[in-house]
Amino acid sequence: MPCLLHSLLPLSSTPKPLLLANSPAYDGPVGSNSPRPKSHHTITAISKTKSETRINNKAEDDYHATLKALNSKGRFPRKSLGQHYMLNSSVNEELVAAADVQEGDLVVEIGPGTGSLTNVLVDAGATVLAIEKDPYMAALVMERFSSLDHVKVLQEDFTKCHIRSHLSTISHSGRDSSGVKPQYAKVVSNLPFNISTEVIKQLLPMGDIFSEIVLLLQEEAAVRLVDSSSGSSEYRPINIFINFYSDPEYRFKVPRTNFFPQPKVDAAVVSFRLKQPVDYPPVSSAKSFFSMVNSAFNGKRKMLRKTLQHICPSLEIEEALVSAGLPPTARPEELALEDFVRLHNSIAKA
Repeated sequence: MPCLLHSLLPLSSTPKPLLLANSPAYDGPVGSNSPRPKSHHTITAISKTKSETRINNKAEDDYHATLKALNSKGRFPRKSLGQHYMLNSSVNEELVAAADVQEGDLVVEIGPGTGSLTNVLVDAGATVLAIEKDPYMAALVMERFSSLDHVKVLQEDFTKCHIRSHLSTISHSGRDSSGVKPQYAKVVSNLPFNISTEVIKQLLPMGDIFSEIVLLLQEEAAVRLVDSSSGSSEYRPINIFINFYSDPEYRFKVPRTNFFPQPKVDAAVVSFRLKQPVDYPPVSSAKSFFSMVNSAFNGKRKMLRKTLQHICPSLEIEEALVSAGLPPTARPEELALEDFVRLHNSIAKA
């Protein structure tokens, strides 16, 4: 049975305007009273003159183009895959600008959907490796860029793929202004919200192959991942993990009205500048370090001498805390990354 979007949203209908956060009609996310960092800003529409249109006069990936692309495969957006398609080309342009994508860069895109972000990456001169789980959308993107040898599409689940192997098989056809091929790849993606944490955990320890990761995430998650600090109610092991492997930055907010179907929450773009392995905090074993951190947060309000007593006796934990310059009654939410590093090393020496 055909599965066409016409029955849901006819192409002949006029879509609701895309309200940006600085529009008079936009009054912010419903029910959200959480403060945002002063550096936060919101995506705004970018007007283009005729001379600024895309190379080869490519059409904008707007509401109608998105529905047409989905209809061509008889597809509805699948909730199970977290599919929300971007309708605002200026957001994609800001996303690419946040990653500072240059001519000849090798960029991995996770979940290309209809290829709207892929299109902007190509215009920026990047070689693109697009990884799409949905076989129908993978076929659509393959067809759209079939004439370009610097776009490779893989129909695969990114969380299960061997990204290092895939990258090693791609020839960097582009070169920078000095004629030297780029040493590190980048990741730029409008990420399905339901796999964001899993993807971040997979990518951040890859500072030996990636230099920059720029992701569009659920806004609440973006704020929590980037801005939570020791002592805050949102402080979690994932914050220790992120700062161990990268320097994160909240870039800008993207209102929910820019997506089809419209999600229940706003989104935000976050960049992670990956650290090189030589710049990681000095621990004897990253595996044992994060095992200790996770154990510490199992009882967030409990003192570390209790939550870590399976590692060594409470008295030795207290001695290690004092040796690390911390009070013997310290709790996990009170320790910054550097404190956990000193504590781990003190315990390792015991």
